[in-house]
Amino acid sequence: MSQHHILALFNNFDEAEAAVAELRASTIKGFSFDDLIMKSPIEHPEVESVLGERSANVQWFTLFGALFGGITAFTLIAGSQGNFFAQLKGGKPIIPIPADLVLTYEMFILGGVYITVLGFLICAGLPARRSKLYSSNVSEDQVGLLVKVEASAAATIKSIFTKHQALEIQEEAGK
Repeated sequence: MSQHHILALFNNFDEAEAAVAELRASTIKGFSFDDLIMKSPIEHPEVESVLGERSANVQWFTLFGALFGGITAFTLIAGSQGNFFAQLKGGKPIIPIPADLVLTYEMFILGGVYITVLGFLICAGLPARRSKLYSSNVSEDQVGLLVKVEASAAATIKSIFTKHQALEIQEEAGK
């Protein structure tokens, strides 16, 4: 089935909230509520209550980056110190763990930070091409709802947007 992208512009947040509430309550075949994106020029604290919980996977990138950085650092440091086992250490251990923990800690942080930035870019979908369904009014004073639906559900979604006084409805047929 072909995918359609529909952008509806609303004059204020309350009208957009009513449309989102109706979309959440409806069971339209070919529409998933997770494919709805709300765009606004200003911050609305009630967006989370309107859209519901959305998954955030950036913390998994942070965990993986920190563990990878720390384990890699300790392995490289201990490996390089272990290569000098033939040198006399004067009773000191070949791999001094307390001294290595300082550099390992630093690499935990560095790995976590770098992979978190990378994870943010991946989860945000960046870099990405800008959708053809962009209106500069979203940057000024209007709230936009961008929905990805199958072709069979496009008319129903547009009727819901029209019912809630959408100022403008744009549509793009996809692949």
